[in-house]
Amino acid sequence: MIEVKNLVKQYGDHIAVDHLSFKVEKGQIYGFLGPNGAGKSTTMNIMTGYLSATSGEVTINGFNIFEEPEEAKKCIGYLPEMPPLYMDMTPLEYLKFVAELKKIPKKDQVQMIADVMKLVKITEYSNRLIRNLSKGYRQRVGLAQAIIGYPEVIILDEPTVGLDPKQIIEIRDLIKELSKKHTVILSSHIMQEISAVCDYILIISHGKLVASDTPENLSKLMLGSNEIELTIRGDMDLIKGILSENSEITDLMVHYGTEEGCVQVEIKTPSDVDIREKIFYQMSEAKCPILMMKSANMSLEDIFLELTEDSVSIQKEEKDEQEDTLEAKKENGHDSNL
Repeated sequence: MIEVKNLVKQYGDHIAVDHLSFKVEKGQIYGFLGPNGAGKSTTMNIMTGYLSATSGEVTINGFNIFEEPEEAKKCIGYLPEMPPLYMDMTPLEYLKFVAELKKIPKKDQVQMIADVMKLVKITEYSNRLIRNLSKGYRQRVGLAQAIIGYPEVIILDEPTVGLDPKQIIEIRDLIKELSKKHTVILSSHIMQEISAVCDYILIISHGKLVASDTPENLSKLMLGSNEIELTIRGDMDLIKGILSENSEITDLMVHYGTEEGCVQVEIKTPSDVDIREKIFYQMSEAKCPILMMKSANMSLEDIFLELTEDSVSIQKEEKDEQEDTLEAKKENGHDSNL
């Protein structure tokens, strides 16, 4: 659906996007993550045709955004962080205006607008002035304008910023609903939001792609193995002996649990090995019931910090260097304001 090849955006000596390449498949929700200044918004603005690129290619549903911008933009619905709303219009007037801009045939406009308002649940507010709507409903109007025309791709930049918990849940549910008919790209600083909504995650740092996979696979890759935690009722020596016979297990820790008669077990296996079913049957045959079994994965926050830690430290070093240079100038009698 979207292909980005060797994308570069340079401002003077600063490279905001550095030979970035990735693909977006149809019918998925993609999370776009990165620290401040990593190049997320710049990349999204290039993908939507708001910015030009220094070099590289972006194709949307087969159309090059630089060479065929009108055809490419027909495939995109975009909600910026600050929705482009006209406060003196009603949602109905505004969506009619958007439909005209998107060159929706007049015979299709009435039904399409009605359907979109129903989807984002603003029908009962269709004739109120947008300025009198709450932040959450203004965000819904912004989503509605992105959906008008039923584009194949919907790009959302921080869609839940400034919303209360109830509104956040409602917008997340709406995004999941949209993914049934659209490909969705979602930029957010809220890790919980990305974990709850996205099928696939793209993490960029210093304008480069540092990770691209499902949340589950990212966790496995960062750990380098599968980790399983179990609570098993039974004799410790018996349980340890049975598990020790499994050649797939690379690391095994067994100790008494807090619950009487139970044993806590921690197992590591190679990332491409799933031993859970085998252990289930082994413990069943030994009449040692498994009371709890769970995968011990890294959280998305841990993965993000691990992958972007270098970015944060480099930014700190650059800041320290600037402060040292300024201090040296002052000591040498130079006024930094001259």
